[in-house]
Amino acid sequence: MPHLPKWATPNRQAHLVKLFVDSGGFCVYGHKDCLIPEHHYELYIEGLIGGWKAEDREQAIIDWLAERKAMHSLGERRYPIAGRFNNISMDIFHDQQPLYYRESLGMNGLTLTPFAKVKISSSYMRLYVDLGNSLREVSKNKRRKAVRYGRQLPKSIEQRIAEQVWLAVRDYLNH
Repeated sequence: MPHLPKWATPNRQAHLVKLFVDSGGFCVYGHKDCLIPEHHYELYIEGLIGGWKAEDREQAIIDWLAERKAMHSLGERRYPIAGRFNNISMDIFHDQQPLYYRESLGMNGLTLTPFAKVKISSSYMRLYVDLGNSLREVSKNKRRKAVRYGRQLPKSIEQRIAEQVWLAVRDYLNH
């Protein structure tokens, strides 16, 4: 048995046979002595088959996306049903949240002194805290790596930075 093309489903084959029988292999619209080439059976079915192939490609893409989603989804909810937080969980979240996050260290281009970029929790506000001479005790190489790549500094320096940042955040929150 010869292989049929993928577009050749039984319904489509029946449609082509019915079209051929109705047109007699000539004009598919039933015109006598039709001189329009697009109405001729051979040219008409080429466009028809091309449309079927495009539909099959679209359906294959839809099926593939559905299969991919079914394979990779966990079947779990991704968001709470009644909004992001209820009252109790919002209170717990805000109580456990730190007052600030230190995002990065940098060097001031004008004064050539280090500063810390700090984000205030539950706010869009960012503070740039001048660290003064707090990094003087660290070698130039360690300072550069801390600023460029976010590497850790010695604990004593980290504590000094944390104190300066805390003082700046406290001053901001009090005013």
